[in-house]
Amino acid sequence: MSLAEQAYRTLEHLIVTLVLEPDMVVNERMLIELTGMGRTPVREAIQRLAWEGLMEVRPRSGIAVTPLDPKDFVKVLDAREGVEQVLARDAARLAGPRDHQRFQAAADSMRKASSADDLGRFLDADKALDSVLGQAAGNAFAARLAAPLQTHSRRFWFRLRGDDGIAASTKAHIAMIEAILARDPEKAIAAAGDLIRHLRTLAP
Repeated sequence: MSLAEQAYRTLEHLIVTLVLEPDMVVNERMLIELTGMGRTPVREAIQRLAWEGLMEVRPRSGIAVTPLDPKDFVKVLDAREGVEQVLARDAARLAGPRDHQRFQAAADSMRKASSADDLGRFLDADKALDSVLGQAAGNAFAARLAAPLQTHSRRFWFRLRGDDGIAASTKAHIAMIEAILARDPEKAIAAAGDLIRHLRTLAP
């Protein structure tokens, strides 16, 4: 990964896990210290996060982490559902052997995270799954549309998950992975829909 990508991944993780809290105002220097990266990659990461709606750059007053209103989770899922099904369908049709290895690795990591109740590992596995899903589907337009919605979903999930949050979410994600690995587009579409329906159960 480039330095800008590393800075982005670090800041994204801090936002998703609410270390950088909703409505928190930070500055560039703080983010440089948090990431251990230089000014240029951090600025690129901030621009990307602002475009995705996770940060708001306020001239002369700092950088604000966007608010987190649980009622907005449904809106995110409404926007995500169709594109997630397109990606799952096309990944089932087009994924190659290397993609299958990465899907399997994500599934294995999710299972281990669930067994250990390891939130960090689960979120990393979910991010890895989203990455391979976007690449395996061969549709850059759909992948670019889905990526910020998937990140917002992780942030809401982290805030709203129940006591069995990892176990239930792991089951829903792995069902989609297995449909893709079976090269069954229709089953993959259905499993992607079931995943979104599962996430909707967490919304207030």
